[in-house]
Amino acid sequence: MNRINQKLQENKKILSIYFSAGYPSLNDTVQIIQDLEKSGVDMIEIGLPFSDPLADGPTIQESSTQALHNGMTTQVLFDQLAAIRKTVSIPLVIMGYFNPMLQYGIENFCKKCAEIGIDGLIIPDLPVDVYADEYKATFEKYGLKNIFLITPQTSDERIRFIDSVSDGFIYMVSSASVTGSQSGFGSTQEDYFKRIADMNLKNPQIIGFGISNKETFNQATQFAKGAIIGSAFITNLTENGVESIGEFVNAIR
Repeated sequence: MNRINQKLQENKKILSIYFSAGYPSLNDTVQIIQDLEKSGVDMIEIGLPFSDPLADGPTIQESSTQALHNGMTTQVLFDQLAAIRKTVSIPLVIMGYFNPMLQYGIENFCKKCAEIGIDGLIIPDLPVDVYADEYKATFEKYGLKNIFLITPQTSDERIRFIDSVSDGFIYMVSSASVTGSQSGFGSTQEDYFKRIADMNLKNPQIIGFGISNKETFNQATQFAKGAIIGSAFITNLTENGVESIGEFVNAIR
């Protein structure tokens, strides 16, 4: 069974952390992943930096830009992660944009992910119908889960279609804006969380965008299987360095 599915079956709320590969320094990627697992994180989203990250807020954009300046590329990331499964057992997901994957070659990209032990992909700019028609068979051939995003503006019909072609979790964007931290969720967002929960989808949902601390993590996970923290974690890396990872995670749990 895929590690994502195994983790989702556990009787706990999932804490997933996102960071940009190659940030703060090019060779920090593996240590960050190892330290996150040691600190009790359930799943990790490894951001593949891209020059035009449309869905990302300023914090993630800046870290992505710096990672590119540091020399991060698709091949460098694959080389860094070549032995990651010797030390890390939790689910690992690569989050990136479709263009670098196309340049690498979709079949080659998926094959490499399978070889190094990547469990899934999140590709914000790959439409679900294009995936279903053109790429689903390739992803499944290599045992990769493709995780789709939904927003408050996504229609029930499209959500049910996404649910039907998914076999992992659905990434539930908390708002229609780009990524970034916020102080809490208002009634509009809570109504959205409840609406999705009441749809009784077959795939569990994990909420991202706007999760930054224990309060917002607990608020989000009242309505979903888990939550994803990205911008707040990257800000912590920027301000306090890689050695602060344990303290950051402990403050959420």
